[in-house]
Amino acid sequence: MISTSLKDLPEESVSHNPEIKKKVMLRFGDLPHLTNFSQARFAPGQSAPGHAHQDMCEVFFVEAGSGVIHIDGKENPLLPGTCVAIELGEIHEIVNTGSTELVLTYFGLQVEAENREKPSTRIE
Repeated sequence: MISTSLKDLPEESVSHNPEIKKKVMLRFGDLPHLTNFSQARFAPGQSAPGHAHQDMCEVFFVEAGSGVIHIDGKENPLLPGTCVAIELGEIHEIVNTGSTELVLTYFGLQVEAENREKPSTRIE
């Protein structure tokens, strides 16, 4: 068993924007295929610039606040209770467009090399 509490964890910088802070509850290696299980807090106006992952999928759950997530150029609203899954190769950018803190709880799942698709061959 692994047990953590947000109140006991140190803040760390998000890799895509060091000004955004996160708390990591589970890290790579704690559970099979899990890359991280974290909570990030975006101040109004903050954003994590567009990027894609070739080795993992991500799932974001909106705890509080509001914003948008751009996925492959399409804007999708982020409101409390919203869950968004990002697939391999999808370019995604998160922006807090609200007037309060945007709180996201999220995790990544590592995709084994033999199960990875090349984004250019994906069929929508």
